[in-house]
Formats: sequence, C-alpha cells, structure tokens
Amino acid sequence: MKRFLLYFFAFVFICFLLPAMLTKREIPTNVKDIEQQTNKENANYEYKNYGTIKLLHHKTGEVEEIALDTYLYGVVSAEMPADYELEALKAQAVVARTYTIFKIENKKHDNADICDDSTCCQAWVSKEDRLARWEENKRESNWQKIEQCVNETKGKIITYENKPINAFFHANSGGTTELPVNVWGGSNFPYLQVVETAGEEGYNQYASEVELLQDEVMEKLKTKYGDIQIDFAKDDDIKILEHTDSNRVKTVKFGNHELSGVETRTIFGLKSTNFEITKQENKIKFTVKGYGHGVGMSQTGADSIAKQGKNYEEIIHHFYSNVEIKDINSM
Repeated sequence: MKRFLLYFFAFVFICFLLPAMLTKREIPTNVKDIEQQTNKENANYEYKNYGTIKLLHHKTGEVEEIALDTYLYGVVSAEMPADYELEALKAQAVVARTYTIFKIENKKHDNADICDDSTCCQAWVSKEDRLARWEENKRESNWQKIEQCVNETKGKIITYENKPINAFFHANSGGTTELPVNVWGGSNFPYLQVVETAGEEGYNQYASEVELLQDEVMEKLKTKYGDIQIDFAKDDDIKILEHTDSNRVKTVKFGNHELSGVETRTIFGLKSTNFEITKQENKIKFTVKGYGHGVGMSQTGADSIAKQGKNYEEIIHHFYSNVEIKDINSM
C-alpha cells in the first residue's frame, strides 16, 4: 500500500505539479519583464484601418503617404520637448493619434488627411530635421524616447461615446484650461471642460509680458479698426469688462470699441487670453499667464502630472472628461 501511494504521488508530481511550477517561472515577475512583453506585442501590432495616412506639406504642397505611427514620431518630437517625462510624451502620442483620426473622419483637406501646419492641424517635423535641432550627444537617446512613447501606445485613441474626440492641446494653461466656445464660438464639446492643473508655474511658458507705447497700441488697433479713438488719460478707456469661467479675458474696452479677448490676443501678439492690462506713463503693459488657446491637454500640465507619478492614462483622464481610451482596432 505504501509503495502504491509513493507511485501515486510521484505520478501526480510529474504530470501536474512540475509542469505548473515550470509554467509559473515563465510569467513576468517584474516591471521590466512586463514592459518587454508589452513591447513585443506592440511590435506585432497591425492597424486594420488608418495604417497609413496622406500628409500635406503646406510649404511645398506635396502630399506624402506615410505610416501613421512614423508620422506620429514627427508630431510628438515637434509638439513636445523630448526631455519631458515619458508618461507625458505617451499622453501626447495618444492625443496626437486621436487628433489625426478625428481629422481623417472630419476631412478638411481635399487631397490629404492632415497637414503639417500647426495653425491648421498639428506640427510635424522630419526625423532628419529634428535630429539636426538637438544637441549631438542627445540625438540618439531623444529619438529612442520619442519612438518608445509612440510604440508603447500603438493603436490607442481617446473616445467619447465610442467616437474619437477632437483632442485639442496647447503648451501651458496658466493653471486652468478653457472652454472651446470661448475661443472659437459655436458649441462646446462635452469632454472639453474647465480643469485646474497645479505645477505649471514652474515652466517658462507660464508667464510673459508685452509692453507697447501708446502710439504702438493705436497703430496695431487701426489695422482692424480705422475709426479707433482712445483717451489714454481716462482710466476706464482701456479696461477689461468681462472674464470667462477660467478667468481668461472675454471682453476688453479700447476707447470706442469692445474687443474679445481672443481678438486682443491676436492683435497684440499675446501668448494667451489670460492677461491683465496696466498703464505705465505713456506705455501699456500686458501681463500674461499661459501659452496657447487653453483648450484640452496642457503639455506642461501633462509633464507636471507625470512628475507626480501618474501614467499617461491618468493624464488623459485629467484633461478630457468622461472619455475612454480604446484600441482603434476594437471600434
């Protein structure tokens, strides 16, 4: 009987326990192993749709067909500094991919999916040009970091009600993002709300100033309003009349005209609509917070959040409300 039990337990060990033990050893046991497994899966990723896009080069008018993620290397490297945190760069990669897909599905260019003009679509730079702008000793590591952030988020896009969102982004929110209706008019997107972000004041995009002589102020305003009249001796002849919910300027009085904050920003070359106006003898000074339109993800905000230990998904959910991050092949 003892011999039978010995044989039985040996049989169970060889047939069941030993294979289970060996299998367990093959499971990734640390973060590095898991990352390597993820990278292997991403390397084999294939897009069912949108694998290639048509990119319009606005300076030459040439249309180039390029792989989506190869295109994104150029976008991320053009739009966000390579020394930002990896998770911030990953967030930028997902945002840029989403923005691209939104542009494809809401076609703006007749012969292309998207262009490389940042004032129209989003910025893009070739690998050759990007490397040339970096210090020589940082070129290889910077480019590897750009490729990593795109490759580790392959296929990921941001959706609202199972559709890609219009994933706006900007440099620095000045601490609070803006509603799109206050920038471009029209109607708001439900996923683009006013959110606060701490830590942006530590970046050089946070604060700026524009100081102009009174004559320069008049000259710039006359390009748009030929009948402009301002009595600089009156305190209320140049005055901010109204702010938006994010404390950006909504309406400004310049003498006999009222301008929107957006128009004021354009005329005087301000970095954002979050500004104050002060008079100094024969000068007008604009003190500005933030850089960009303020809608959607703040890039310095993303980097600040990443420095707090948050991952790219948490960054995205901070700036875009009630969204989901999905694999585009599942849609």
